[in-house]
Amino acid sequence: MGSDTGVIADRDSAGRKEWPDDASEVTAGTRPVARLRRALLAAWPALAGYAAVRAVGLITLAIWGDARDARLLRLIGIRADAGWYLAIAEHGYDRAETLQSNMAFFPLYPLLVRFAEPLSPLQYRNTAIVLAWIASLAAAWGLFAIGNHLHDRRTGILLAVVWGLVPHAIVESMAYTESLFTALAAWSLYAVLTGRWLTAGTLCLLAGATRPTATSLIPVVGLAALIALVRRRGTWRPALALLLAPLGWLAYVGWVGWRTGRVDGWFQIQTEGWRSTFDGGAGTLEYTGTTLDQPVTLQWYLIVAVLATSVILLALSFVDRQPWPLLVYSALMLVTTIGASGYFNSKARFLVPAFALLLPVARGLAAASTARLMVILVGMTAFAAYFGGYLLLVWEYSP
Repeated sequence: MGSDTGVIADRDSAGRKEWPDDASEVTAGTRPVARLRRALLAAWPALAGYAAVRAVGLITLAIWGDARDARLLRLIGIRADAGWYLAIAEHGYDRAETLQSNMAFFPLYPLLVRFAEPLSPLQYRNTAIVLAWIASLAAAWGLFAIGNHLHDRRTGILLAVVWGLVPHAIVESMAYTESLFTALAAWSLYAVLTGRWLTAGTLCLLAGATRPTATSLIPVVGLAALIALVRRRGTWRPALALLLAPLGWLAYVGWVGWRTGRVDGWFQIQTEGWRSTFDGGAGTLEYTGTTLDQPVTLQWYLIVAVLATSVILLALSFVDRQPWPLLVYSALMLVTTIGASGYFNSKARFLVPAFALLLPVARGLAAASTARLMVILVGMTAFAAYFGGYLLLVWEYSP
């Protein structure tokens, strides 16, 4: 599981530590501001690289959208799920159960928008977009921290950049919850890997209030805390993390149950209103067969490719002997995504927070020469920019 500090650093040719994996390597007497500055100095190439590739995608979308008389901020601020989150932030949840109740959407992101909007000069839509951008940078930093901790600084940088280049990376820049959830999950798992149990439990609690797929994170944090508790008899921090981890998810599902007058109220809304339930993958298999058996649009083929590639990357993660918390998190993300029925058009987007699957890719790229790396990254950036525009300007369904 790693030590409480979990310090693993890059080393120069002389074997000296070049970059700490986080601020913990700075001496205990260093002020918090100095520690943050040191950590940011290590992470800035990852943040800059991630921001650069996402900027290319947004600029491409803006130019393409302008040619179609579609404005960028509307495309990323109110499209599909973004419109639901915006309505919750402005008007709250439904007072009565409806066919497609907005109670299907978890509350943390719209609550942040609602509380931040009066404090900013922006209106709700733009506030929601800015918060999503901030969350995406926090996620990129978390990915860097994990890659640097497990391998080296170059791998950490590339893990953050590659996450910004997945086919559905455009949702990381939209008023969606993928960025916020990824940030919370990444830092929670980093805290698990480095033995910071209060941080791990608190961030997992917040992730559970962000997306229902926190069911992939909660068991990991809980089991890791339980193992630590057994191994370190008498310590209270893992015990508190074990209690904190599921509270966000349970609190919201419980609130919906109280609001609807039935314990399984949230699940009923998902099943009857949104036609989404767990069928073990039967629906995904059926859609996959249909896609491969007849001519369909680009999006459907790419969804099948993303699902298949994700399974391969999970196998590579096992071969690479990733730490078990990352492996279990990735495996559970795949199970919940493939095993859920309905919304096949969004399954690739649902895997955006499964960042640990990208570690084998980041490691492979880190081993490449600089020239070869640049060619690959330019090609990936061009495709991600095009496909982001395709999803919002050509594709008619939710990304």
